[in-house]
Amino acid sequence: MGKKVFVDLSHPFFGDMPLWPYFSKPEIAPMHSMAKAGVLTQSIKCTMHTGTHCDAPRHVMERMFDGSRALYTHELPVDAYCGDAVCLDVRVDRWKLIMPEDLEAAVERAGMKPEELEGMVVCLNTGMHRKFDDSKDYYHYSLGTGIDAGKWFVKHKVKVVALDQQALDHPLHTSMGNNGTCMNLPGYSGRTIVEEFIDEFGEEAYAEFDRATYIKVHGKEKYDEKFGELEATGNCGTWEPCHKYLLGNGIVGVENLGGDLDKVKNKKFRFFALPIRWHMGDGSMVRCVAEIDEDDVLEAEPRVYKYGAM
Repeated sequence: MGKKVFVDLSHPFFGDMPLWPYFSKPEIAPMHSMAKAGVLTQSIKCTMHTGTHCDAPRHVMERMFDGSRALYTHELPVDAYCGDAVCLDVRVDRWKLIMPEDLEAAVERAGMKPEELEGMVVCLNTGMHRKFDDSKDYYHYSLGTGIDAGKWFVKHKVKVVALDQQALDHPLHTSMGNNGTCMNLPGYSGRTIVEEFIDEFGEEAYAEFDRATYIKVHGKEKYDEKFGELEATGNCGTWEPCHKYLLGNGIVGVENLGGDLDKVKNKKFRFFALPIRWHMGDGSMVRCVAEIDEDDVLEAEPRVYKYGAM
């Protein structure tokens, strides 16, 4: 074995960085400057869900599935987002849901069996991290997880799910589509992404993302079978179901993995992501790193960020 090295799995943070569609731009201002005061001190104002960050259960749930109050950041153990990890090479077409069979195939590519994931940090490399930018390609048209993937992670008792996408859910499961605050954002055609998705994949495929449409297409009994556990907690089943199914069952998440993620694809390593010790926090920006044997690091071009002011 060679020596251990750290591989950065985080996107850089700066004022003009890409943002989730309804977040405000980070405000970064100098309180002191070298020329004026001989020291540099800066203030930052932004949501804690900017860039590479982690989610605490309280971010999306009032109560866990066991009926207890959902946990804040300070109530989680210090190593809640750390542990033995594997980076799965998940191959899913543009804008599609990541399904259990996609995860099973990725586990096989990593030379593992699903039952070996128990207690591990599972990092998903879908290629979306290479598109990280202030763009519809990264946010609106991302592939992503949903209730089926969430149930698969819970079934296999993983500790953390960390992925290289805009959120723990497919964009149409979020407020970008017809869930939550229902932004119904326009796509490249000028029509909403809901309309575009239905045009491209059909109403039955879209039903996965919309309560009324699912019941119309499949019936209330099928809806309750699939989303009933979430509905029983007082939540709409199609609104960020992977978020809620994971976090409500005590599996925390990390979003917007980036950096040199390609250097650890299909590899095992130690994963570290430490949020600030924020009392009653709903999440935190984190620096994600992989501690890995240097002989296991894959050859890959160092990530160069060309968007915005970089």
